[in-house]
This record gives sequence, C-alpha cells and structure tokens, in this order.
Amino acid sequence: MGALDAVAGRVAGGASVEFRPSGSSMVPLIRSRQQVTVVPVDPSKLEVGDIVLARVAGTVYLHLVSAVDPARERVQIRNNRGHVNGWTGHGRVHGICTAVDGVPRPRTAGKTLASS
Repeated sequence: MGALDAVAGRVAGGASVEFRPSGSSMVPLIRSRQQVTVVPVDPSKLEVGDIVLARVAGTVYLHLVSAVDPARERVQIRNNRGHVNGWTGHGRVHGICTAVDGVPRPRTAGKTLASS
C-alpha cells in the first residue's frame, strides 16, 4: 500500500487532506513536494482539466481528468506529460485538488462534497 492509498482512504471517508506528493508527472501544475489540498468530490460534476485523486487499474494517482463519459459514469485520467493512465468509474474518484501551495485551483467550486 502506497502513500496515496492512505490519502485516498481518508478522502473517501469524507476528510479534506493536505499532503505533499512526490514526482514530476504533473509539472508545472504540481511540482514534487508542493502542498496540495484534496477534498471529496462529486464525480458527476468533473470536467476535463480538473486534478483528481483517483484509482485507475489498482493504482492511486493525483492526475488530470482528460475525458469524461457521463453516460457510463467514468472519467479518463492522465498525467501532465500526455501519458493516459486509463478510464475509471466515478466510485474510484475520491477527491479533487482544490489548492496547490495555498493557491486555489480554478473551477472547483460546486464540485466538492461536505468534508471534515
């Protein structure tokens, strides 16, 4: 179980979580070890360009939504380098990134669920 699995569990349980992910796949949107805030999300309101915490094929990612399929209740996830991780159902999208280093992310209003 990786560090993001634990964060995903907390967010799926309704918590708003701040953490510092590592890696370079989301540069320049998120640089390694920048503090991000992730809160529970209503997956039906997601749009292309949102950054979500989601499980795809057994792995948890903090990546971009690259496509939405409302009819099948799923979203496609990719990093910021063009690599597509795959499609995942709404039930495996745990949260949305609302801030990076305290700077609010655009277009997150109205997409979050009540968090603690």
